[in-house]
Amino acid sequence: MSGLKNRIKADTLVDILRNRVESQPNQTLYNFLVDGESEEISLTYGQLEQKARAIATYLQSISSPQDRVLLLFPAGLDYITAFFGCLYAGVIAIPAYPPRPNRSLSRIHNILQNAETNLALTNSETLSSLERQLEKTPELNSLQWIATDNIDDAGAENWQKPDISTESIAFLQYTSGSTAEPKGVKIAYQNLLHNLEAIHRCFRHSTQSKGVIWLPPYHDMGLIGGILQPLYGGFPVTLMSPLMFLQNPLRWLKAISRTQATTSGGPNFAYDLCVRKFKPEQLTGLNLSSWQVAFNGAEPINQETLNKFAKIYEPYGFDPAAFYPCYGMAEATLIVSGGSKASSVVTKVVQGKALEQNKIIATDSHEAQARTLVSCGRSLIDQEITIAHPETLVSCPPGEVGEIWVSGASIAQGYWQQPDVTKATFDAYLKNSNAGPFLRTGDLGFIDRGELFFTGRLKDMIVIKGRNHYPQDIEQTVQEVSSWIRPSCVASFSIDLQGEEKLIVLAEVERKYWSSNRTSKSSDNGSSALISVKDLSQLIKREISKNHDLQAHTILLLKPGSLPKTSSGKIQRHACRTEFLSNSLSGLPS
Repeated sequence: MSGLKNRIKADTLVDILRNRVESQPNQTLYNFLVDGESEEISLTYGQLEQKARAIATYLQSISSPQDRVLLLFPAGLDYITAFFGCLYAGVIAIPAYPPRPNRSLSRIHNILQNAETNLALTNSETLSSLERQLEKTPELNSLQWIATDNIDDAGAENWQKPDISTESIAFLQYTSGSTAEPKGVKIAYQNLLHNLEAIHRCFRHSTQSKGVIWLPPYHDMGLIGGILQPLYGGFPVTLMSPLMFLQNPLRWLKAISRTQATTSGGPNFAYDLCVRKFKPEQLTGLNLSSWQVAFNGAEPINQETLNKFAKIYEPYGFDPAAFYPCYGMAEATLIVSGGSKASSVVTKVVQGKALEQNKIIATDSHEAQARTLVSCGRSLIDQEITIAHPETLVSCPPGEVGEIWVSGASIAQGYWQQPDVTKATFDAYLKNSNAGPFLRTGDLGFIDRGELFFTGRLKDMIVIKGRNHYPQDIEQTVQEVSSWIRPSCVASFSIDLQGEEKLIVLAEVERKYWSSNRTSKSSDNGSSALISVKDLSQLIKREISKNHDLQAHTILLLKPGSLPKTSSGKIQRHACRTEFLSNSLSGLPS
């Protein structure tokens, strides 16, 4: 844990914040854009600690060290002060996004059942909005609810420093649930500080850095990369709600310009949205020349998206050399690999047919079915990444796709109260060398000349007639069929029908298309007019057949907002499959 720990002798985030308060109590750390644009509230280091100590004092009076405490807040400063309040109390924070009205509470139920907690923190406004749901939900109603904005700051004077160490659990990072039910990853302070130092080193952060983050603050990228990294590095960050970003992605870029931020980023779909929603009339005076690290992670990185974004925003000062592809996951705290700030994005063009057989064969980009893969960078300097066959558990030879395994100090302590799943996931050994233990990521990829290439999720892989198909490739094909298909709102998976795997595609359509086809029949009158549901479905099937040599069994066109997603916007394909099989999805009749 070189770097910051050696500079200020910090073993926990509490130590880091207390040291920052001693040296710069009045320096602003967090700015929050309430409206995503100009309405701003802020917290200095001193104000953050004052509120955290007050909340901690209250928690210490009603709980014991390492008790679990649920956090249900909208994105904002109240959430941040509550999170640090938990750290200052020595309890284990459980960040979760508050349920939306009339939406399922199953995720919250799963978390409560697993974590065995009876305490929940929120703010007055959220608690008021939850009251109706609480009355109908005994599990939530039985919790002791605490509105942290009602806690008197004067209580900070009675705070007692908790007995916590590097081995203590800081928080439970419940996985986003993109491929399974969410599990509580145990993040110890030693994992957290190790990974924060790695990010600081990889991104070349300094006290002169500035961040802009819109990512959901409830798990790895938004919480650790967006909220905790600025504290670790001693630089300010401007935050906004992910809802503000999704309403108008250009707010993100304007915030970078206005604050002259050096670090910002998100999943590939964020850059794609900025391409699709580009409106020059909204960007007068935009200046992106300060942007040094444009990180891109959490989902497959699309080279075409990077090219389009660079082409559109270079005239506004964006430097394509700022692109920083990376790879990480909750079980590894956050970052696993990242690019080099000294080099441009690394790509590899491979044969698509060979990739279906888990083979990597280089080819020319003009060859039919060629795939351009983007590297996620190199491993952290003090960890090991290996590629293993997911069934035989032996090392894969060069040029072969396998499961990505990782070993190092950032690897978490396992899953809360799930010893069997923990052993299977965090305690893997290579059968040919007995090397280990490794974290099995469940992700597929390969290493080429030291560069890690992510190719897809093992559990999402579609296998039909002995051939592997990556769902994101099929979904990209479908998305490009028509402008009526909503970007990043397509799911593909297979189901067993009479002993044979069949391809199913679910695609959300634009609101205008949905409304028109719900009220009247439409016909194909040209590219700018509405195409009939039957014709659009047939067009999707033809493109899938042409590009993937696959026959789609069912195409279902859905209302906007129908597909289950994680809080960071990733499609939950397993949940889509479950809803399809239960006939709970309502599509347009063809």
